[in-house]
Amino acid sequence: MTKWRTLLLATAGLNLSFLIWFSFAPFMGAISDDFGLSMGAVGILVSAAMWMAPAGRVVTGWLSDRWGATTVFGIVLVYVGIFSIASAFVSSYWLFFLLRLIVGTAGITFVVGIQHVAQWFDESQVGTAEGIYAGIGNAGAGVGALALPFLFGANWRAAFIWTGALSVVLGIVYYVVGEDAATQAAAEEAAEGATLRSLAHVGTRYGVVALSFAYFMSFGLVLAMNGWLPTYFDIGFDSSVALAGAFAAVFGITTGVLRPLGGYISDVLMRRERDILPVFRGRYREQWTFVCLCSVVVLLCVMTVAGQTGNVVLVVAVTALLGTACGWAGGAIFAQVPDMFPNRTGAAAGAVGGIGTVGGIGYPLVYSAMADVQTTYSGYTVDVHTGYVVVAATMLPIILANAWVFRPEIAARANVDGFSLFGTEEPVSAANPADD
Repeated sequence: MTKWRTLLLATAGLNLSFLIWFSFAPFMGAISDDFGLSMGAVGILVSAAMWMAPAGRVVTGWLSDRWGATTVFGIVLVYVGIFSIASAFVSSYWLFFLLRLIVGTAGITFVVGIQHVAQWFDESQVGTAEGIYAGIGNAGAGVGALALPFLFGANWRAAFIWTGALSVVLGIVYYVVGEDAATQAAAEEAAEGATLRSLAHVGTRYGVVALSFAYFMSFGLVLAMNGWLPTYFDIGFDSSVALAGAFAAVFGITTGVLRPLGGYISDVLMRRERDILPVFRGRYREQWTFVCLCSVVVLLCVMTVAGQTGNVVLVVAVTALLGTACGWAGGAIFAQVPDMFPNRTGAAAGAVGGIGTVGGIGYPLVYSAMADVQTTYSGYTVDVHTGYVVVAATMLPIILANAWVFRPEIAARANVDGFSLFGTEEPVSAANPADD
């Protein structure tokens, strides 16, 4: 039962972390009014929530291997809660901005939980388990968008205090109740291998680089949409704060709830050795990941078209489909990561998860820039809806890069071969029947 308790504990911790991470989003209108922010400043604040996550995830993923997930997760939850409470009492915008930067590191808990869950589930279940953990955990952003305005109205200060206090309590519980690994030997092996050279080696393998950029476009988009959608529905369809939050919650909830299915399908395809594409034959997990990534690009283009119809019901429906594609992509990617690096899951997850958050920094700036243009070129209107198709265009090189790595001859050694600076001295450890 300990592995299921670990999954429950990690999922609860991630869910609360994401709720706190994006707790500002449903209150953006009230916050911007209180501090007198322009639309450009709103875009920067949304983006800034992700600034600390890339490097933070890389470091905490490695620290989870070295110190154990229960210690790292507990520490992060406690200090994030304290700074969330502090941000509710300030009147200076710049002090508020700095405190929310620190609160934004709540997102680094994702890679800690990935390592923790991987220490308890074998390769036949790890995709499903990681999907459940990440899916329900990520849904915290959608839950927050829906629940916080309902519970606190426009009183963002009270919301920050109560969610911060809950984070401190859960951090203490995580440290006391959690166990790092299924065996002491497994925990010691992870700790002994957690050297700086090993971190650099893992982070420069072709598989990690490809999946990092895949996560950049899928989960980075999730972060951007969680922060942007309440504002989008507010200014694009003149919705109230509560209604805009409810519309935005559709994306966060579908992304989270359906992410486990992405990991489960990856597990099933691997176990059954089922090809679903005429390319990348024998690389079952890679085929599924590629399908999910292509779906994200297509649905972003559809999002722009739907938005320009002015039909909010249609846009919410497309938002749900886009959330589904993003959730499946995230589940597929993190079914591959622990399978590829079973003994260095923390380091690999840290690299993939860290780079993945960078999309959450850049994409909101694209959205807010398009929202500020409001003009027409050659009969085409550039407005708040245009940002989605622009973001889709930036994802095409990532699709091509992953297609190159997913080729069977490359994919079979993608956890060993990489940039030559750090060599190929570590043995192949990926468990995939196609490697035989």
